[in-house]
Amino acid sequence: MNAKPDDIQGLVRFAFKHHTEAVFLLLRVRDVPAARAWLAGVSVTSAVEMNPLPDSALQIAVTSAGLRALGVSDEVVAGFSQEFLDGMAGDPNRARRLGDEGPSDPKYWNWGSGDRVPHCAVLLYALPGCLEARRLAVEAQCAAGFELLQRLGTSDMGGKEPFGFTDGISQPQLDWGLTQPASDRSQLEYTNLSCLGEFLLGYPNEYGLYTPRPLLDPSRDARGLLPRAPEEPERADLGRNGSYLVVRQLRQDVSGFWRALDGYAGGNASERERLAAAIVGRTRPGQPIVDPSAATQNDFTYGADPEGIRCPLGAHIRRTNPRNADLPAGAPGIVSRLVRTLGFDASARALDLVSSTRYHRLLRRGREYGAALNIDQALSGAAAATESGLQFMCLNANIQRQFEFVQSAWIASNRFNGLHDESDPLLGNRRLGPGATPSDSFSLPQPEGPARRLSAVPQFVTVTGGAYFFLPGIRALRFLASA
Repeated sequence: MNAKPDDIQGLVRFAFKHHTEAVFLLLRVRDVPAARAWLAGVSVTSAVEMNPLPDSALQIAVTSAGLRALGVSDEVVAGFSQEFLDGMAGDPNRARRLGDEGPSDPKYWNWGSGDRVPHCAVLLYALPGCLEARRLAVEAQCAAGFELLQRLGTSDMGGKEPFGFTDGISQPQLDWGLTQPASDRSQLEYTNLSCLGEFLLGYPNEYGLYTPRPLLDPSRDARGLLPRAPEEPERADLGRNGSYLVVRQLRQDVSGFWRALDGYAGGNASERERLAAAIVGRTRPGQPIVDPSAATQNDFTYGADPEGIRCPLGAHIRRTNPRNADLPAGAPGIVSRLVRTLGFDASARALDLVSSTRYHRLLRRGREYGAALNIDQALSGAAAATESGLQFMCLNANIQRQFEFVQSAWIASNRFNGLHDESDPLLGNRRLGPGATPSDSFSLPQPEGPARRLSAVPQFVTVTGGAYFFLPGIRALRFLASA
């Protein structure tokens, strides 16, 4: 069983990093036959390597509301995951778990809630100077079938996000060669290699299982458009080579971030930088503060810093990727493993507070938007020409176990890794947690004595839109256009 790059949308494999211009068109169906006709014929960029690079790349994703608007049968739609069917803003309990409260409440969103839920996303990427003509052409081509709900622009900030930190460093390495054994084995050391099934449906995941997805009777696929399911060869596999795409528009308060840190630092520039690095877990150029001598910016774990002395336990990158394995580190050998597994090792129990990272990885594909501010401008309170932030995008095969777990259990939670009274220092919403517990502190453990605590940390990021999409395989897209 091999991956088929010609049936996989290129975003999964490439991220189109050389295509530094991008815009994301959010559409709603206005005419079903015309919308289907455009989807059936539009040229979608695959994961096949091309040299030279094309001037532009186009990707297509649809929401559950979009599938219904296109007339896909309820029986077929019901085969997708419940999280996808409900939508990001379709359930108040989900919004609460994701931290979408207060200013980030979906009722305030610019898109993604109520009658502003998109049906389809057209993701356009282009080499420098090539985007505008491509955008105009695509908008004209799809106008008969779709109305434009929102146009999400992006900016090229030279590899940095609006707060000024190098972004996109830590990404899982996908097992395109399918070398990982398909079994629920114990992983005693952190590795960056992830099973393909964590990100693409129709392949074994880290449990050695296939993620549930729509498997159809072949009679529904009379034209033979769909591949067959590896675990059920008699079924047509609508999910295979597809992924779930999470999109969230995150507005960043750059001035508020740097002015707050300047206040905690008492105006001392070097202390301000140190606190900023502690909050993020990296210096602005991207070096991990847990190990500044790391061979690469991604070649490290937190095993030698169990108490968070070098990198605070609640630092942003430590929350979003704890870099742990199935068991806390310990001496080699069967006896040591049994002692740790059975809970007899007190130091191992203290470290075993965070779920194994390998079951919760995300493949990030976001882009910055807006105008950048440097630190001096931010400290002066100067307003940017436009708001800035991140068009956050990630791919995963299981929305609940991957994106929603990371967002709720690691980012929004004020009980991460034994901490209390603090959520993610960058992305946290500072709302009261269960039992009216606060979440607006940030602790910096000290080598001697109690931890230093920053109190009343402001909210720096606000969600202004979001949705769950299905990024289908290219054959599945053609099927959906005719189903």
